Amino acid sequence: MTARELDAAGVTDPSLRQAYTVCRRLNARHGRTYFLATRLLPPARRPAVHALYGFARWADDIVDDTGGSRTPRERARALAALDEELRTGLRADSPVPVLRALAHTASVYDIDHRLFHDFMASMRMDTEVTDYPTYRHLYAYMHGSAAVIGLQMLPVLGTVTPREEAAPHAAALGIAFQLTNFLRDVGEDLDRGRVYLPAEVLARHRVDRELLHWCRDTGRGHPRVRAALREVAAHTRSVYRDAHPGIAMLDPVARPCIRTAFILYGGILARIETADYAVLHRRVAVPGRHRAAVALDGLARLAAVRLRHRALPAPARRTAGAARPALGRSALP
Repeated sequence: MTARELDAAGVTDPSLRQAYTVCRRLNARHGRTYFLATRLLPPARRPAVHALYGFARWADDIVDDTGGSRTPRERARALAALDEELRTGLRADSPVPVLRALAHTASVYDIDHRLFHDFMASMRMDTEVTDYPTYRHLYAYMHGSAAVIGLQMLPVLGTVTPREEAAPHAAALGIAFQLTNFLRDVGEDLDRGRVYLPAEVLARHRVDRELLHWCRDTGRGHPRVRAALREVAAHTRSVYRDAHPGIAMLDPVARPCIRTAFILYGGILARIETADYAVLHRRVAVPGRHRAAVALDGLARLAAVRLRHRALPAPARRTAGAARPALGRSALP
């Protein structure tokens, strides 16, 4: 966390500054696309985004345990302990840095605590559920694992419309990003014993786990698997279309950040399609040069917004900033 961001956010307490710094490191290390987009937000809002992402990443790491050091039962116990820490930490100062930053962000931006509890409910599902029969079942999971991330972010980003009008689009964007991740990571998730592609879609194309494992193990594709992935990709495109109108509902200074994330995640989906859905044995990524070009475009748009804002008379500037919360005291994806 740069001192400039923390100072802009009004964070003066040393332990709180350190807590936000821990969250920023998690974002920088694990969320390359997300972190890049966050850099396009005004400095005062970045710490809150890092806090939201840091908490989500921390819980997700417990569920996935990429090092393989804990058994499923141990992961479930660790998640239960985190859930209890969360319930306590949202009410009082927590000794856990990530929760301390999260609680402060939730207080400053008046984020509904139920969104965090819904997130934890989906994380618990990851310790118990290994596949989803229908889109309805998958969406029940994604409400907590993805939609609530968009809803947590909304107060931080600010809106020019009533928040409830922008909320469905924010939720859809979180879901679109996660569906993209499901397609990109289908092989890695399979290694963890999970399949996030609805069984109803797989069944339509006569795909089962055995065939998915065969593709993963041999590094070869299969027409039926490609057809199933193509159907999920088409569904994901439709969710991006549902999400897109929400960008114009955001505070103008937040739009370049979300537009950049929208383009970069959409670019991952495009790469999957271009690769003919060969994702079981390798991870598709957006090339660095393309990421840089999108980020530069975002910077140019942000500069244009700031110039227009400075050109407004003082009363209009105050009106334009009315949706932003005041961060007078020591200060979600």
